[in-house]
This record gives sequence, structure tokens and C-alpha cells, in this order.
Amino acid sequence: MKRLLDLASRPLLFALDPERAHGLSIAALKSGVPLCSPPPLSDRLSLTLAGLSFPNPLGMAAGYDKNAEVPDALLRLGFGFTECGTITPRAQEGNPKPRLFRLIEDRAVINRLGFNNEGHQSVLARLVARAPRGGIVGVNIGANRDSPDRVADYEEGVRLFAGVASYLTVNISSPNTAGLRALQGREQLSELLARVMAARDSRNTGLGSSTPVFLKIAPDLSEEALADIAAEVLDKRVDGLIVSNTTLSRNGVTDIAANETGGLSGAPLFPRSTTVLAKMRRLIGPWLPIIGVGGVHSAETALEKIRAGADLVQLYTGMIFEGPSLAARIVRDMDAYLEAQGLASIAEIRDSHADDWAARPLD
Repeated sequence: MKRLLDLASRPLLFALDPERAHGLSIAALKSGVPLCSPPPLSDRLSLTLAGLSFPNPLGMAAGYDKNAEVPDALLRLGFGFTECGTITPRAQEGNPKPRLFRLIEDRAVINRLGFNNEGHQSVLARLVARAPRGGIVGVNIGANRDSPDRVADYEEGVRLFAGVASYLTVNISSPNTAGLRALQGREQLSELLARVMAARDSRNTGLGSSTPVFLKIAPDLSEEALADIAAEVLDKRVDGLIVSNTTLSRNGVTDIAANETGGLSGAPLFPRSTTVLAKMRRLIGPWLPIIGVGGVHSAETALEKIRAGADLVQLYTGMIFEGPSLAARIVRDMDAYLEAQGLASIAEIRDSHADDWAARPLD
């Protein structure tokens, strides 16, 4: 029944401007009305990474709940974790509208939002208020577009949110803030990670483990750039990677809206992001956690990310096309797959297709 409701509501939402439809979906989650039945807990899907215990490996990616308005509602949809943001020190409106475009035939979205958010203090207040409810809620941090010292913005975000975030994501891979992706270059990345990890460690009170820090990278990187990132991540002892952000490529896209500038997400991103994921798994070795994101819209695409080397997966665009019951369906289907295969843990399939994906060229 919930699946039928998802399908029935989609034409109504798609008749609206995409950003308006997004706002309505946030409002629906805020209302507290149950939008689906959460999946049952399963030991086969639970796992512990970076000191965090995840009830299942499926998360909501950053970009949906930019201002931490509905993390608990998202967890109730069946997600094992959720990530708010990207959040910058000062509130900013982002790029001019229109800046969000559906590519319906391609099951994709192009956005050039530009880190629109309410700023650190507004989001911090919400996270402090909801902290007693538990659940894994990550915080994705960025830099203001006009900042005189973007690395300092990341340091500020780390120091501020380390006490309330389950984990922190350093987002230097959005294509919608001019010059931001330059921070992925080795020299700049070395300084950034050194300062970020020092800021994180300065927040360690000695009463427990430090808040894990993940680095989110772009899919539009060369083999050499991937090797440089892997070397710096290992050298600076970053806790994990998120692979990947949106792409500037338009491979596999047919919709006329593909001419819009911005980052592409959704089904066409799956091959490229999964190839980069597998290459990074081979570069960093078996122990560092990786969250795979890009084109996940079903149990099979989620499972394939894990086979390619991911420990956890995230989605966002898939829910635009499949509706709010998607997370619960994926989690149930993943568990049913493991049961049918006689597998005791989702971790047993990790890397089983990594060599095949890693051998693919970066087009």
C-alpha cells in the first residue's frame, strides 16, 4: 500500500517546482504522520564501523536535510543513519534560482544549489535539542563561498559539531562553489586534513573516542588524483571516505535539462561513482571505512556498492523518484537476499566485485 501511495503522489509532486516539492517533503516529515512502516532490525545488516554501531548499512545522504530539521523522521523511515548539511559557518542563500532540475527520463537530478543553509548556530541548536533521542546523525561541513580562509571554516565546523555529531564529513567535492574542488589537490588537501584532524583531536576530552571524520570526494578525478587523495587520507589518519559527490559528466543522460550547469546525481552516476569507489578501496586497503553513494535506488544497487568495496551506502535522488518508503523496501530486500544466500552478515559480500569495478577506465 505504501508503494502505491508513493507512485500516486509522484505526479502531484512532479507538477511542482523541484525546490518547492522538496520543501513540502520536509514539511511532511515534520508533521509526524507515518509515511511507511520501518523494517525490522536484523543482525545480518548491523555492523560496527569507526566506533559506531549501525542498525543497517543504508543512510540518507547529505543535501536532503540541509538544516537538520528532520533527522529523526528520516531514521523512522528505515535509514540506519542520516547526514545533515552541508553546513557553513554563516548562513547563505546559495546560487540564484532556478537551481534544481529533474531529468525524469534519466531518473536523475541536476543541482547548483551552492551550499544554501541556515548556518552553524541554527543547526547546532537543533542537534543539541534532539541529541537525547540517539541514532546515528552525521554532520556535513563546508566553507562559505566568500570566506577569506576556507580551511578555517572547516576547522570551525569540526570544533563546533564534534560534540553533537555521530560523525563529521568534510565536503570539498561540491561542484557548485567556485574553487572548492581545488582543495582535493594534494598540497591543499594535506594542509586541510592536517588542520581538520588537529581541530577534531582538540575536541577529544579523553572521556571517549574522538568523533570520526570522513572525507567526501568527487567522482570527476583522475587516477593520479585518486592516488594522491588516498595517500593523504592514510597519512593524516582520516577515519573514512565518502565516494562520491555529484558529477559534472553527462554520460548516459538524454534529457534536455542536461544542458543545465551543476552536479548530476541519480541513476546515470552509478557506474562512475562505483568505479571510483572500487579504485579507492584498492588504494586505501581493506580496513578504512568507505560510504558508497551515487545512483542507489534499489536493494541491488545498494548491494553492488558493497560488492564494489563500500561498507555503508547512502541515497538521496533515488527517493525523489521512488518515494519515502524506498529506504524500508531496500533494507527489507537486502536482508531477504542475505537470508536466501545463507549469509550471516552483509560484510561477507564486501569487495566480491571490487576487482571488476576497479579495472574499469575513468571515462
